Amino acid sequence: MKSKLLVFLLAISLFANAYFVLFEEQPSFEEGQIQGMQTRINSLETENENLKAQANQNNESLQSYASQLKSYRERVFELENSSQTCPAGIEGFATLQGPAVFQKVVTDQTDPFIQQSVSENGALLEISVEIRPGKGRVLVQTTPLMGMIFQDAANTAVFVAENKTGKQLSSSDIIFSITAPDKTPGVDGPSAGALMTLLTISAIDNTRLNDSITLTGTIDNEGHIGPIGGVIEKAKAAKTGGKTLFLVPRENSELVTYKYIERKFGGLTVVEREPETVDAKEYIEKNVGIRIEYVDTIDDVLRYEK
Repeated sequence: MKSKLLVFLLAISLFANAYFVLFEEQPSFEEGQIQGMQTRINSLETENENLKAQANQNNESLQSYASQLKSYRERVFELENSSQTCPAGIEGFATLQGPAVFQKVVTDQTDPFIQQSVSENGALLEISVEIRPGKGRVLVQTTPLMGMIFQDAANTAVFVAENKTGKQLSSSDIIFSITAPDKTPGVDGPSAGALMTLLTISAIDNTRLNDSITLTGTIDNEGHIGPIGGVIEKAKAAKTGGKTLFLVPRENSELVTYKYIERKFGGLTVVEREPETVDAKEYIEKNVGIRIEYVDTIDDVLRYEK
């Protein structure tokens, strides 16, 4: 009798275990922990994208250095062979605000994880150029101290401006001044190149710039305007600064935005970012409220400035 009872109890136990395995929810992490992990993953993905963009910019900068070195050697050769006909020094001044993006790393310690996120914010820089009689030097003064790529952009800007105006600056010094708002971390990058070119042309020709317009974009020796990063943050900064028209490189016409979607798997809630490609002009005009126009070359920029 006892053996039958033991067999019966064993069968009941096996049945109960099978039921719990098949039909009951399995133990899971706390939902907050899962979301914390996903937030960290999203942050690392964003940081990785930013690093890739920076690496691409650095590559472009190195290529530009090599190209400029060749161009300036050719110009020195021409000046040495025509020293008797060097042009008189040109004088001029121009100023315009330009948008920039700076990054800030935010650390949040929430046990058991330490989370770091990279936030991007836009700001308007005060950029000006002064041309005065000198020795053909291109000088850059930045406040706060910024990186060397501004010098690269300045050299290219002067080279393109000389070609567009047909006036040589070998007997002038060109001094760029770039000032960021207080508490703005140092920024760097070639994205002010197109604006610096516009300033130089304006200073050479003594024309007045429309201060309701601003622009962003790299510049190469042929006057082509290339893509930049942080276009949304720059558009917001331009809007906040009272600008009504923001000129953007055509290569930035496609914008990748992200939607956050929650998916449930049993007792787990996973938050995923789903990318979506939209037209930058339509998206920014709707969500930021500033007019956007695409430009391909410095000639396009000059048409909007007239």
